[in-house]
Amino acid sequence: MATAQRMVVIGGNAAGMSAASQARRLKRPGELEIIALERGGYTSYSACGIPYWVGGDVTAADDLIARTPEEHRERGIDLRLHTEVTELDPDGCRVRVLGDGDGGGPGKWLGYDHLVIATGARPLRPGLPGIEAPGVHGVQTMDDGRSLLETLEETESARTRRRAVVVGAGYIGVEMAEALVRRGYRVTVLDRAEEPMTTLDPDMGRLVREAMAGMGIETVTEAAVTAVRTGADGRVRAVATEDAEYEADLVVLGLGVRPETGLAREAGLPLGESGGLLTDLAMRVRGRENIWAGGDCVEVLDLVSGLDRHIALGTHANKHGQVIGTNIGGGYATFPGVVGTAVSKVCDLEIARTGLLESQARAAGLRFVTVTIESTSRAGYYPGAAPMRVKMLAEHRTGRLLGVQIVGREGAGKRVDVAAVALSASMTVEQMTFLDLGYAPPFSPLWDPVLVAARKATAAVRRAGAH
Repeated sequence: MATAQRMVVIGGNAAGMSAASQARRLKRPGELEIIALERGGYTSYSACGIPYWVGGDVTAADDLIARTPEEHRERGIDLRLHTEVTELDPDGCRVRVLGDGDGGGPGKWLGYDHLVIATGARPLRPGLPGIEAPGVHGVQTMDDGRSLLETLEETESARTRRRAVVVGAGYIGVEMAEALVRRGYRVTVLDRAEEPMTTLDPDMGRLVREAMAGMGIETVTEAAVTAVRTGADGRVRAVATEDAEYEADLVVLGLGVRPETGLAREAGLPLGESGGLLTDLAMRVRGRENIWAGGDCVEVLDLVSGLDRHIALGTHANKHGQVIGTNIGGGYATFPGVVGTAVSKVCDLEIARTGLLESQARAAGLRFVTVTIESTSRAGYYPGAAPMRVKMLAEHRTGRLLGVQIVGREGAGKRVDVAAVALSASMTVEQMTFLDLGYAPPFSPLWDPVLVAARKATAAVRRAGAH
């Protein structure tokens, strides 16, 4: 009887456990042994839901967990929590593993036939004075969320003035700012950029800043943080920039993430410009037949620019895991790439984008035209019609759609999916104008806002081609 092969997975969240689960569906335990190693205490959870847990929309941590460790084990996956991989040996097909019971020693080697690297991403934490002080929190893992909630409870029970500073105005920063306002904090957001949400062009980011101001959030842009000030008790008391100092009972870092690929780098595996692992379309690490990688630790093909790009999203991570698990399980699957779609909100303002920003299009060497239109989420005469702004980028002369940004009230955000499909199909803006979209006054104007933008972009492309 043939000996079962061994699949070792590093990382117990979206990509790693999706890969393990899919491989188990295709291969019985007697054919494939699956060992998953997770250095934390949670698996298969929604990191995107942590701000809503903090803000009270989600009442319990368990609500964010899609599948518990016990459920994975019942399905024939040897899942080991609080277990860290400290070294990769690709040539020897083994990893060095350090668990809770190893007493801080060098750990033990664990061999593999297939290795899946799903180590995720780490939050940026600049080396500033005071950055490690109690009361300064990142928000990346369930443990991070629980630690932040404990600090919030301590602050609130002490009946302080509840002052919070959020450093960084990306998705996490904006979402955390809203969560803290809902808990009764006076919130200041500090960001180095011209406007919040650098996943939008500045003219669209300005709308987000205005919405945040309407919630009572002070947003200070073009502000470089220089230090975290602490009090006599060692806890955070303020955040300093080059120009001012902002009082704080707690600080939340929302500066973005970088691929967690230190082990891969030390092992000589190929990394891209962002530090993410490079894979082929089957999610196999380039140059390695039996090493696979997926999730926030990889770079993938941007279908619009043609360049490799790091985008940390759970939607991609789960798809990567499905592809990896299918291939290890004896099937065949590929991940074609991404167009960079994302959606978020602040209060009732919906924020969405897909494709390239102006800066990204320039960096890719593309010539383009841009248009911006104002419309409404429903027919203007129908109750509840809300304003919406759509910005569209199209390639000069060819008219190929390059990107769309949408900011508006209820019904705005998910309209970006139409543009995401158009980008994936390499449609021109002129082709988009004839899309057969659903219409009724409660759902859309006669001309959907995305199609209005496509019509205006088509005219801009024609004018640009005439010169």
